[in-house]
This record gives sequence, C-alpha cells and structure tokens, in this order.
Amino acid sequence: MRGVAPLVIGIASSPAERRQLARLLGGTEAFLIVSSVDQARKFLGVAGTPHVAPVAVAAPTVALTAQPVPGAVTPPPAGLSIDSDRRVLRWLDREIALTRLEHDFLRCLVGAPGQVWTYERLHLEVWGNVHLGRGSDMHSVVRRVRRKLARVNAVATIHAVRGVGFRLTPA
Repeated sequence: MRGVAPLVIGIASSPAERRQLARLLGGTEAFLIVSSVDQARKFLGVAGTPHVAPVAVAAPTVALTAQPVPGAVTPPPAGLSIDSDRRVLRWLDREIALTRLEHDFLRCLVGAPGQVWTYERLHLEVWGNVHLGRGSDMHSVVRRVRRKLARVNAVATIHAVRGVGFRLTPA
C-alpha cells in the first residue's frame, strides 16, 4: 500500500525492555511501544482476543501469523488473576511471585483459558522469537508455573496438548 506508513507495535513489560525496544525501533517510521497485549488492543480499538494475531519477528523482513488451535474457550476460574504491575499470580487470597517468562507465559493462558496456545505462538509472544522445535525452555517454564499454581492451591493447571502446545484447564 503506497502512502501508508507501516506501524510496528512493540510489547515489553519492563521500562528497561521498553527503552531497549525504542532504541531498536528508532529508525522505523512509526512505532508504538506498550507494556501488554491488552494495552495494544485498547490503543487499536480491538475488543477481545483475536483468532489470528499477526506478530512481527525480530528478523527485518520476516513476519509470521500465529494461529491458536480452535477449542472450547472457558472463563478463567473465579479468583485466578495475574497482577502484571507486581508480576504475581493471585489465587483468591494467596499470591506468589513470577519471573518475567512465567508471567508472560501465564498471561497468555489466563487471557484465553481453555484455548490451546501453539508452541510457535507462545514462543513469539513470550520469548519474542521463532520456535525452533526444541521445547526445553518452554517445558521448564511450564513445570515452574505448574508448581506455583499447586503451591497456592489454584483450581487450574496447565494441560499439554501433545505435539501442539498448552492450555489452561480446571485442575
């Protein structure tokens, strides 16, 4: 499309990451840096979770479209929430601290409970790069998040869909 400047949207949860992203995108005609996907959706006027989310990859000319696997989407268990400002998982009156990766991973799943998130889409959303088929980094985060969900006695767990990805389900 001629005459229309491309808009690059960067999502980074911490101020330091946003500054680094601003430096990386400095030569771009138009860019927006936000701290969460929800903030980007509000800015763009998009309601709800889209079925297809275009995501720009770090390589200069590569863009991928990641599609979640369709499935029955259920509401998150009442009382389960993520406090992004403090990076904590909250279940009823209990809280537990999350690392950046745990936080970003769990935000994806809590934002669309019951929906299967593919390895590819999770890797793009959480790690910011393309999934290369090795899952040890992702499985390590899943293991830690499962332990933390159990530690606060949450009625939700992370279910692995073999060869596809993960979803948040009732325990």
